[in-house]
Amino acid sequence: MLEGTTSAAHSRWSAARIALVADALRGHGHLRLRVHGESMLPRLWPGDMVEIEGCSPEDVRPGEIVLALREDRLFLHRLVAPCTANGFLLRGDSVPRSDSFPPDALLGRLVSWADERPGASAAALRTGLDVNWIGANCSRALGMLLCHCTLARRLALKLHSRRRVTADESRRSATAAEPGVL
Repeated sequence: MLEGTTSAAHSRWSAARIALVADALRGHGHLRLRVHGESMLPRLWPGDMVEIEGCSPEDVRPGEIVLALREDRLFLHRLVAPCTANGFLLRGDSVPRSDSFPPDALLGRLVSWADERPGASAAALRTGLDVNWIGANCSRALGMLLCHCTLARRLALKLHSRRRVTADESRRSATAAEPGVL
């Protein structure tokens, strides 16, 4: 569906899907979802597949990427400050400001993602320095460049889409070259 177009049927379907996502994760389940936005550039790109595990607010710490629900929209952003009884703050790596969320909006946290970049793994997200100071701040710094410089954002997205096409073509040609594969 094109951005800016709305229909009652699409809105009902989207609300139903979001409700299913929320129910599954609030039961401490796992889900795989596709990233559609650009707010977490350069960490997450449109088209990346992410795995989210349901968790409680006490289980997450600042620097982790979490999934939250507000006004029938899902937000996959970085936790800025610890969760409190009043709620929590999230901010996308390439978004200029933080947004507040009520305490019950937290659905889960990112545990892994899949793309063609080397080193994309759950371990890099959940352990070591990546979640803490160095990784989060480097990603945030590059994200701010992409946020405030339209030319840099367009160039990064163009290069990323070309890399994806090249990776897809490589996979197809490798599969076609295997003996016995039609």
